[in-house]
Amino acid sequence: MGTKANKHRGRNRYHGRGKKAGRGAGKRGGRGNAGMNKHRVMTRIKYMPDHWGMHGFNRHPTLRTVHVTCNVSQLKDMADGKDSIDLSAFGIDKLLGSGRISTALTVTVANASASAIEKVEAAGGSVNLEAGGDSDEWEEE
Repeated sequence: MGTKANKHRGRNRYHGRGKKAGRGAGKRGGRGNAGMNKHRVMTRIKYMPDHWGMHGFNRHPTLRTVHVTCNVSQLKDMADGKDSIDLSAFGIDKLLGSGRISTALTVTVANASASAIEKVEAAGGSVNLEAGGDSDEWEEE
């Protein structure tokens, strides 16, 4: 026992350690996340506003449609000098319209965006959509 503690021993209530600092983590209100729903609730409201509740949503994996895509700008390199290309042979099931194309190509693919079809046709080529594409799935009756 140190000198200071000896001086205070028996003379007052806290023996020189103050009201709460003598034992455990009392003065700071607990260790870690203690009190987050009690005495530290304002800290959580101020600094962690999204802590409570659910945020956003995820569709069930069986309902998701994930396409393996390719852009119009990649077609020239994939065609390798030929005038037609079948993207399903590369495992690609959707053609997207990012980039430019200057060569006339005949592209066969399951799905394609409107801008991709427009760009390929503007370059003098054509896009053949394979049967089994889900383009008609969401039409209203």
